[in-house]
Amino acid sequence: MNKISRLLALSILLSAGLATQAIAQVSPRVAQAWPDIDFSEALVDPSEIISGGVGRDGIPPVYNPAFESQSEASWLTASEPVISVELNGVARTYPLQIMTLHEIVNDRIGDVPIAVTYCPLCNAAIVFDRRLGGQTLTLGVSGLLRHSDLIMWDHETESLWQQFEGRAIAGDQAGAELVRIPSRLESYAEFQARHPDGEVLSRPRPNYPYGRNPYVGYDELWQQPFLYRGDMPDGIPPMLRVVVVDDQAWNLALVAEAGEVISGDIRLTRQAEQNSALDAAAISRGRLVTGVQVEARDENGDWQLRPYDVTFAFVFHAFHPEGTIFME
Repeated sequence: MNKISRLLALSILLSAGLATQAIAQVSPRVAQAWPDIDFSEALVDPSEIISGGVGRDGIPPVYNPAFESQSEASWLTASEPVISVELNGVARTYPLQIMTLHEIVNDRIGDVPIAVTYCPLCNAAIVFDRRLGGQTLTLGVSGLLRHSDLIMWDHETESLWQQFEGRAIAGDQAGAELVRIPSRLESYAEFQARHPDGEVLSRPRPNYPYGRNPYVGYDELWQQPFLYRGDMPDGIPPMLRVVVVDDQAWNLALVAEAGEVISGDIRLTRQAEQNSALDAAAISRGRLVTGVQVEARDENGDWQLRPYDVTFAFVFHAFHPEGTIFME
């Protein structure tokens, strides 16, 4: 065997060893649940992908949503938090009392297939366009977490998607990203005032404990995040609510006090308060937290709604460790 052949053979052995090492970092439970995924090719450290305690769709997504009028939705109180989407002249709202127990709704507004997602452990409410490369994805709840954040899966390729980033982190689609759709996390009363004829997501299952919060007291400022193994933001309470726009974040209390914060082409505006979905046993009785609207200037200089997220400081730090949280 000549020198080049020996070096090539050594390289192959080392690569195989590293792959074996990477695979070994995945827990047997995760590997067994997702046998078709080569975790050695994951875009993240495989050891960060952990079981959240339930199996695939153990938290049942909504695949065929139905909607009702506001007059029918008497079960929803004015200050309850909802995720609102306005698209193609249609306005719909998805109450967190439903989203907390289902986490993903696969919907379609006009000709746009969307996924409305909510991760209670991160308070991350994000809406995505489900179209990717000429294909429409159907998204489910994998039962896995990374940085305490929901990992989604798609039925078409069984790839794993990080909800907070909208990026596939393992599987055939690894590296692909979903387009985010502007939405609001707001009180139901605000949605009603803006869209009195807007539609409300119907509760999908009979005799399901809608309105109950399984995470009582979870958002206390110095609470330890559930199943989180990463670093904490230095000197900042891990459960401090922050408004995230790309790789920047602002303390929500700063927006509440100022009323309006303008940073470059971004404007954050205080909105009406809403119940915390992660405080009391009943979401409708959760303490009130400030709402916020985020806009960006378009090419004409006009303010337009843009994607944002109201999440916790530990989440922003986990996904943007070099990022800055503007505290004051």
